Amino acid sequence: MNSKATNKAVFLDRDGVINIDKQYVSKIEDFEFTEGIFDLLLALQEMGYLLIIVTNQSGIGRGYYTEADFHKLTAWKLSELSKRGIKIHEVYYCPHAPESDCGCRKPSPAMLLDAKERYGIDMSASWMIGDKKSDIEAGKQAGVGKTVLIRNQNDIKDDFGADYVIDKVGKLLDLIREG
Repeated sequence: MNSKATNKAVFLDRDGVINIDKQYVSKIEDFEFTEGIFDLLLALQEMGYLLIIVTNQSGIGRGYYTEADFHKLTAWKLSELSKRGIKIHEVYYCPHAPESDCGCRKPSPAMLLDAKERYGIDMSASWMIGDKKSDIEAGKQAGVGKTVLIRNQNDIKDDFGADYVIDKVGKLLDLIREG
């Protein structure tokens, strides 16, 4: 392990974790934070975790919205979180459509590994939180210590090998405190 890897992080998918997944959310008026997310992020921050968003944004690659649209929404989201005392250290995103065969799209661990190098993250002390199989696979491939699958509104039957499966974001804090 890298000797400077002293930080721990919580990697969070965006759609389905930070906000309600309404399919290709690209406008501020369509963005709705998930219930309990502010309390969760504040508590994680107080526990010493870096907060890093890792998100596939295939709507860009599919032409549903532009990268400029994504950046505008991201700036607004970060501002809203900052108003509540929450610091997101980085937002990594893949703008490619699934068929583009890029190297950054989850389940590839590339975004997580980039964050590991940039922030000196001890992956074994870190968490990956997502609502899809690709999130869990990316976390596992990156060597993240614990993975959490949030079922949310999804009718997911499989756990995809996640360490924990929960129904909604609000249940995460107790899990991480115990974990």
